[in-house]
Amino acid sequence: MKKLPPLKKYGQNFLTDKNVINKIIESFSINPDDLIVEIGPGRGALTEILVERCKNFYAVEIDKGASNLLKERFPELNIIHKDFLKFDLSGIAENLKLRVIGNIPYNITKPIILKLIKNRNIINDSMLMVQLEFAEKITALKNHPDYGIMSVLMRHFTRTEICFKVTPNVFFPKPKVHSAVIKINFKSGEETAHFPDDKIFTQIVNAAFSGRRKTLKNSLHNGIFADCNFDACGIDLSERAEQLEIEDFIKLANCATQQLKSK
Repeated sequence: MKKLPPLKKYGQNFLTDKNVINKIIESFSINPDDLIVEIGPGRGALTEILVERCKNFYAVEIDKGASNLLKERFPELNIIHKDFLKFDLSGIAENLKLRVIGNIPYNITKPIILKLIKNRNIINDSMLMVQLEFAEKITALKNHPDYGIMSVLMRHFTRTEICFKVTPNVFFPKPKVHSAVIKINFKSGEETAHFPDDKIFTQIVNAAFSGRRKTLKNSLHNGIFADCNFDACGIDLSERAEQLEIEDFIKLANCATQQLKSK
């Protein structure tokens, strides 16, 4: 079987280290009845173990060459030759929630994670290989230089942790950055019952961080929130976004939701 060359246009860096591969699989704690989706299987480093351990397994691969080789190698594999960002996950969601795994392209990490958040009602958890710098940003706490929009969104919608760090040496070709494997657990309906409108919450967070040195008063009194009165929220509007806890953003979003929907 011919070797699959990594394609730069798809951001492919293939995992080659068996120890790291096994560590990822073991950390994911797979059960035979799980409904698993792998993003970008590439040469099948994770796939060859997943296909043996799980009977409900789908692999989504944008690279036609990789898709064809995976079909030859694993005839029983449910391979979906599509761009994951354009793939409708609800089409394979059944009575079980999805579990998503993958060594994903670093150039589209943020869109992939936002897609998972959007579909969190049908996803239980996810384990992803990402750039270490990105992993540190999405797990940063308030007042940290890395604390920003994605940090808040991840803490609001998920429970995310860095499982372990990975050096460039375990990939081909070697990336110029260090990596990390993260575990994302999506919050259940009961946990999110008090949440404000998703769209307005995200807009509040984006607006609050629109200028790192701006106070909330200056950041929020523009755009769709220009006519909102946040005085009753109990939030000090002279503070900056990086000084707020998740609960503070929830209060701001709930306040804005009530006013915008009453118009």
